[in-house]
Order: sequence, then structure tokens, then C-alpha cells
Amino acid sequence: QVQLVESGGGLVQAGGSLRLSCAASGGTFSYTMGWFRQASGKERDFVAALKWSGIVPLSKYADSVKGRFTISRDNAKNTVYLQMNSLKPDDTAVYYCAADSTGGLVTAPSRYNYWGQGTQVTVSS
Repeated sequence: QVQLVESGGGLVQAGGSLRLSCAASGGTFSYTMGWFRQASGKERDFVAALKWSGIVPLSKYADSVKGRFTISRDNAKNTVYLQMNSLKPDDTAVYYCAADSTGGLVTAPSRYNYWGQGTQVTVSS
């Protein structure tokens, strides 16, 4: 059974940075790991995903975060990170870590079968 626990959220001023962590238990090495976010009253949106191809990690980003956010993974710690730089008030949301055991660098929330509890990120203007 895979369990995901996010941490690292908080309150930051616009232009600042945060690093979210997602500690995974269970065998997730071959899984696609993703980050999603859900602002109040809105749908859950894709942010970033990473899959280990066996040689190099493959990643994908939402257009709204390209160049500002970086997803990475520490296999030894079984932890996925989301480094968020140049944060904007529009980035305010609950951020969720997710895992997809079926393979593929997918962006649809429905494709992910494991989810964390979420961590709040608030960016003040």
C-alpha cells in the first residue's frame, strides 16, 4: 500500500520560494509522481509530473509554472520535491502529491491512484 505525505507548505510573499516534499512509503520507484493544486472553489489542476525512465528522469510541467517550478526526486529517500520559485498570488492553493502506478507521464488527476492529504501554500501580494 502506497502512502504519500506532503510537507513544506506555508505563507510566503510574492516573488519568494518554497520547497514542497512528498515522502512516499511503498514501492514507488517505477511510478509516475505528480504534483497537483486546487485553489478554493476551483478544480484540481496538474502542476508537474516526473517519471524515471531508467536512465534519466522525464518531467512535464503546466504552462503556468514552467521556468518557475522544478520537480525532482531523491530515490534514496523515496521523496519527491517541488521547488517553487518566483511565486505569485495565483499560485495560492492546496498542493497535492500523487502517484500513478500504471506508467506514462500523465496529467489527468483521474489517472493517479494514490494521493497525499495536501499542504496549503499561500502567496501574499
